[in-house]
Amino acid sequence: MTVLVTGGAGYIGSHMVLELLDAGEKVVVLDNLSTGRRASVPPQAELIVGDFGDEPLVRDLLSSRGVKAIIHFAAKIIVPESVADPLGYYLNNTASARSLLACAVEQGVKHFIFSSTAAVYGEPEMNPVTEGESLKPVSPYGRSKLMVEWMLEDVSRAHGLRYVALRYFNVAGADPKGRTGQSSPNATHLIKVAVQAALGMRPSMEVFGVDYPTPDGSCLRDYIQVTDLARAHMAALNHLRAGGESLTCNCGYKRGYSVLEVIETVKRVSGVDFDVKISGRRAGDPAAIVAANERAREKLGWAPIHDNLEEIVRQALAWEKTLLAEKAAS
Repeated sequence: MTVLVTGGAGYIGSHMVLELLDAGEKVVVLDNLSTGRRASVPPQAELIVGDFGDEPLVRDLLSSRGVKAIIHFAAKIIVPESVADPLGYYLNNTASARSLLACAVEQGVKHFIFSSTAAVYGEPEMNPVTEGESLKPVSPYGRSKLMVEWMLEDVSRAHGLRYVALRYFNVAGADPKGRTGQSSPNATHLIKVAVQAALGMRPSMEVFGVDYPTPDGSCLRDYIQVTDLARAHMAALNHLRAGGESLTCNCGYKRGYSVLEVIETVKRVSGVDFDVKISGRRAGDPAAIVAANERAREKLGWAPIHDNLEEIVRQALAWEKTLLAEKAAS
């Protein structure tokens, strides 16, 4: 049974491809390489360069490769960018997902795993936030993802497609074996940015707001290691294959770290005291959001194995050094 991974040349998608291949699965990757990189796709997986919203391409791909499950990562993900370009986000994240789902229904694909986000909650009333929390996204990015969750729910009722929507919190780290990591040159992920500052790739880094109602004034986030997240997707796929019901689950560790705590951890692990500049708040950033993860544990049988911020930072540092070595050798 072939699994289609959209965005499989990107950060999280490439870790999912490794997880699937390690489990003996047949994998096809669909990626337009706008942010992903060809080198992140192992030779054991077939790479098709194209857009997931291209219905003729997707229709042919699902049919000719015998795809039985789709794991959908491809999306625009930068919150401030979504505020500046909402129509671009609704086109790519929502309208193109509708096209992908239409092809899945037409070709009889029954299992769909969706890369959603904690941004669907907006400013949660309680932390840790459960899946039953009111959904009040404060950015076009969060709204674009929530619309896909709604489509999945409706399509599931109408056509029998079963799905798991995984709401990620802040993804970080790299493959523990050093095979892949966060490779986007202009990534905005906090740990990657801090690691680049520690390695002298940036003259400094910014903290966006220290006047939030949190213990040290900076935003509080739940950081999930990327291989743990890929394992949650594998658990979701096994759940659906075993006849499990459609689900929406949080993916996080039920523990938060502030932006300033993360930066101090990067400084400690790297041994470098880099320059940090304080700037104003960014649009669309909630003060604090931490995942309740009981549903993923109970329904999917998932349990984290890399829940350690220092380990995550060490992985990110090692991967950034790998990228630097590749660049120097090219």
